[in-house]
Amino acid sequence: MKITMLGTSAAVPDPERADSAIHISIGDKSYLFDCGHGATRQMIKAGIDPTDVNHIFLSHLHYDHISEFPYFLLTTWICDRGLPPVVIGPSGTQSFVDHLFEDGAFAKDIEARAQYPRRQNVEILRPEVRECQPGLIFEDELVSVKACFVEHIPKEISECFGLRLDTKDGKSISFSGDTAPCDAFVELSKGVDVMIHECTFPEEAIEFRKKVKVGTWAHTSPIELGKLASEARAKCLIATHFGSFDSLNPVVQKTMGVHMPQEIMGPHQLDLVEKDIKKSYSGELHLAYDLMEIEL
Repeated sequence: MKITMLGTSAAVPDPERADSAIHISIGDKSYLFDCGHGATRQMIKAGIDPTDVNHIFLSHLHYDHISEFPYFLLTTWICDRGLPPVVIGPSGTQSFVDHLFEDGAFAKDIEARAQYPRRQNVEILRPEVRECQPGLIFEDELVSVKACFVEHIPKEISECFGLRLDTKDGKSISFSGDTAPCDAFVELSKGVDVMIHECTFPEEAIEFRKKVKVGTWAHTSPIELGKLASEARAKCLIATHFGSFDSLNPVVQKTMGVHMPQEIMGPHQLDLVEKDIKKSYSGELHLAYDLMEIEL
């Protein structure tokens, strides 16, 4: 099994990081967790053929986790994808997909391309959508995937899921999506080989956000992350979904100024994040970067 971190940023555009997307390869099969902006190009950079990805799991419907999906499917259609993919996500996923293709935003593009004999296979653009609830949400001959509710957006607006993939030969990965510290995700992740968990803001930025009342409830701090990874007994932790706090780009710094003072931003914040996680977690730790690969 190989994990490729295709995108490791949060929502603010960052020239060094694509949006949330994780590719998992097992044998000759490909699975995608989230499909944020840049995922398709990142797959190609990593030597992954995006036409081989036939199962996409969406943790929730925030745009930085789903905005690549129409580009991914249209691009793999014109690159001779063999069959429509399966898309598994929260309630609202069907509506999201329905508004994109033949009867949606890209209808004229599809109508024009479908005039060519090679592009009349528009059935490729009709993915099978499965809206899920907590529990077992997918199984094939290689893997099973379970989901739990996590605490990011109020459920009455949009459900948010954490995910766990187990292989038939005993390997396991969990992915938090976006969430505040969440007992359900700790339980879902018990004993995993790899926990992939959001860590959007460093402690210094979180304290600033409390003072200016930007909001603090929807994400997990580094100190909290170390505690929950330890509680879950995760063998390896990958912290990801970084809110550009390590950036020195002046435009990014200006954009992030509402969340933290620009003068505290920079690569040194990653060192502080690592230090804070390790206060409670003693297992193998990686701070994610785009195209990072982990072999199991």
